[in-house]
Order: sequence, then C-alpha cells, then structure tokens
Amino acid sequence: MPTPATRSKPLPSASAPSRHVYDVIVLGSQLGGALAAALLAKRGYSVLLVEHDGTGPGYEHDDFVLPYAPFVAPALKTMPAVEEAFTELGLTTQLHRNQQPHVPELQLVLPRHRVDLHTDATRRRAELVREFGTEGERILADLTASATQHEPSDAFFKEGPPLPPDGLMEGWNLKKRMRQHPGLETEPRLTGEDEPSKLLRGLLPFVVHLDQPASPLARTRPLSQALQTPWRYPGGRDGLRKLLFERFVELGGDLLSPENTDTYVVEELHFDGGRFSGVKLLRSDTLYRASCLVSATDAGALRRLITDRKKHRALSEQLDLSTIKSFLFAVNWVVPEAVLPRGLGELLLLDTEDTELGPLLLQQHPARTAEGKDDPSLRVICAGGFVPASVRDLGEGYLQSLAMRIDTHLEALMPFTKNKRLLRSAPYLDAGAVRGSRLMPHPHYVFDSEAVLGVTGLKQHTPAKNLLLAGREVLPGLGLEGEFLAGARATRLVQEMLKKKAVLKR
Repeated sequence: MPTPATRSKPLPSASAPSRHVYDVIVLGSQLGGALAAALLAKRGYSVLLVEHDGTGPGYEHDDFVLPYAPFVAPALKTMPAVEEAFTELGLTTQLHRNQQPHVPELQLVLPRHRVDLHTDATRRRAELVREFGTEGERILADLTASATQHEPSDAFFKEGPPLPPDGLMEGWNLKKRMRQHPGLETEPRLTGEDEPSKLLRGLLPFVVHLDQPASPLARTRPLSQALQTPWRYPGGRDGLRKLLFERFVELGGDLLSPENTDTYVVEELHFDGGRFSGVKLLRSDTLYRASCLVSATDAGALRRLITDRKKHRALSEQLDLSTIKSFLFAVNWVVPEAVLPRGLGELLLLDTEDTELGPLLLQQHPARTAEGKDDPSLRVICAGGFVPASVRDLGEGYLQSLAMRIDTHLEALMPFTKNKRLLRSAPYLDAGAVRGSRLMPHPHYVFDSEAVLGVTGLKQHTPAKNLLLAGREVLPGLGLEGEFLAGARATRLVQEMLKKKAVLKR
C-alpha cells in the first residue's frame, strides 16, 4: 500500500500543540482554508490548522511521487484581489519566482491537426494560419480577445463583494454593485464551432468546480485567466498549499498535518448549544477549543463530523445542498524522456472524440523519487478527464476500464512509448494510503440553491453562527481564484465575529 509522499523540506513537528484553546480553528486542506489560516496568523490571531483530509504533495507508487491530477495555475496578475492577499503575506515574489510557463504555452491535438500556442504572438499566428488557413486568423482573434476577458470584472472582485450574499441587505448591496460593473455580463468571445475553438472551450472544466457553468462570468473569467497564463506551479495544488502552510507556521500558527504528526484527522465537532465549541481528533483525548471554526473541507466530509444531525438539522441541511456530479480521473505514466515524441507539449489538450470521456488534459512533469529527488532522464505524463461521480459505485473493474481508455489515447499520442514505460498508475486505484476527497482532486458540484452571477454555491455563513465555510464549494464557478477569495473573505468575517481589539500586525 502506498504511503504519503515525503517532502524535501518537512514541516516542523507539531504532534502536541502546547495550547488547547485558540481564537480560530481551520479544518481541512483546501486552499481557501490555508490562505485564511495564514492571513489570520499574520493579523495576530491564535490559529490551529488541522489538515484532516491531506496526504502531502502527491502519492507514492513504486518509489515515485506522482501527481493526483493535471493542474493549471493562472498568474497572480490575473487575480488582483488574491495578489493583494499574497502580498500581505510576503509571498508574491516567491510565487512569481516558482511559477513556470509551459513550453509551448498550450498545445492542441486534434484528429487531423496539432497546434502549438506559443507565448510569442508571431509564432502563434503562424501556427494557426499554417493549420487552418484564413480561418486561423479568426481563431487567433477570438483566442486573443478571450485571454483578456477577465479584465473587465477585475475591479468588481478587488472591492471584496459579499459572494455569496447572506441576507436581504447583503443581497441588495451586491445587486447595486453588480449594476456598476457591466463587464460581469460580457458574453464569451470564443464561440466558434470550428474544432480548435471547441477544444479550447474544453479547458473550462479543468479550471472551475461547477458542473456545466452557464453564466457569462463563469464561462469567461476562469477560462480567460487560464488562457492568458496557463502556468505550472511546482507540486501543483499541493505545492501552493505547502507554500501557505510554511508561511503559516513561520507566523506562529499551529499545524497538524500528516507530515508532522499521526494525529491530524478530526473525529467529531463539538457544539455548545447551537454554536461550535471545539474539535476532537482521532487517537487523542484532547478537545481543541476555539471561538470559531473555518471549514475548508468538502461539505460531505464536514457533515460526517456532526454526530447529532437532528440537533443541528439546519447546518446539515445547508451542507446537503451540495452534490458532487463528476470528478477528474487521472492516469500517470513514467517514461524515459528520450522516447517521448519530438515536439510533445508540456501542457496539452487532446480531443479524444469520445463523447463520454471528453477532452483530456495532459501535463508533463519531471519524475521525482520518494526521496524527493528529480530524475532528469525520466518524465511523468499525467492525463485526466472528467467522469461521473457515480462510477465510484461501479466497482474496480469499471475504474480499470476507464484507466485503460485513457491508456489507449496516450498510446496513440505517443507511439512506441508503452513498451518503454516504467510505471502506469491511476491515483483513484493506486493511491492506497489516501483518504476521502483527495481521491477526487478536482470535483464538479451542483447545488440546490441560487447561483448568484452563476458562480456561487454554499453560503459562507452557516446556522452555527461561529462556523464559516471557506472551501471550493463557496465560489465553484471561479475555480482557483474562487477558493482564494473564499479564504480571504472568511478572514474578514472572522475578524468581524471576534471583534478582537488591537490586533498585532506582524
């Protein structure tokens, strides 16, 4: 059975925090919670971060550390409000330094065409015209315009709008703000029915957490950010989490994670009447108490920690509004770099012509051993596509058949590679030490609630007045930016709730 991967720079041991009472407990490993924990620690609050559903940066299989899924990280400049939060934490320079472009920026592979979308505008135009003639000029114009469509809504998000709104007053104020920003309703530019335009739109599911986004904002802003700068971050989503966790610990926060303790899984939430009071961990008799809880785990996982659902019916009913509809199912191949086809892109969208599987997103990574060392002679090819959440009930045989279908597309893309590969691994099948939602690294949700601007999901306020949500289900239609915005807003809501005076600025 695989074990959690080893970090090259382990976090400090925190098996038994010296304190048992905090201002805030942050529960879960999602990025909104990591940002909220770091910001609150920076602003002088005592914070305990319990990772709960985390397993480290990747999973181990046959002495390799492999990614859970391909991951695209737009540049901070495309997310101005998020950039402000990272600047406050002193992480902007480090983030800019670590982010790396793919080469080419994005590659499209169609049944009869392969197009390299280089950063350089002249080379990009030459590629599109070479493959599609005069039609390539129109595709280039649409693509160029699409990559800036997030800009008209930047000012709206920099204002820190109350999304989702809570109550009539917040809803009324939000509608007033929305009327001042007509760019929120700009229709997508990339609407052509030609093959490359349709495939480019296929990138959208990989950058949002909302099933079938329909509103103009949900279809333009996340895709625009990704098309402008589809960068990689070392370690992907888990690398970003590591960056925030390290800063959080530097700021004096207490972290319980699988990399510094065996006691990081919450067994149950405790309440005092209708208010949250503390968390109890597995294999621990200690009750960690706090004035409020910020949840950054999936609603289903949080719901399972409420032992008396009848007593906390309103909270349970709010969490029940979210349902996982599909998730990103991935396969990793480890192969010698020398056998890869010449010109294979580092980030690639593949038209599978499979109506069920849809497009695949492929990402090349340097192969990394369990000791944390890169092997320059080997590459990991991580390929993923979205499948219905219901496939989890169809048994391992069906999941193996899904992995084999992805294998077939990889074999067609990379002839003569199969017999040279050192390892084939599917996280859902082979990451045996992984808990809970990490096996679904990129879920899509549906909600039994109104989607304001077509991007919102669960409200951050809950019926347990001192329990806030800061997970990816709050702003699923904004993808990675939505996760960070939920964390930044949760930080503000905690400060309003605690009304702590003379908070020390560090």
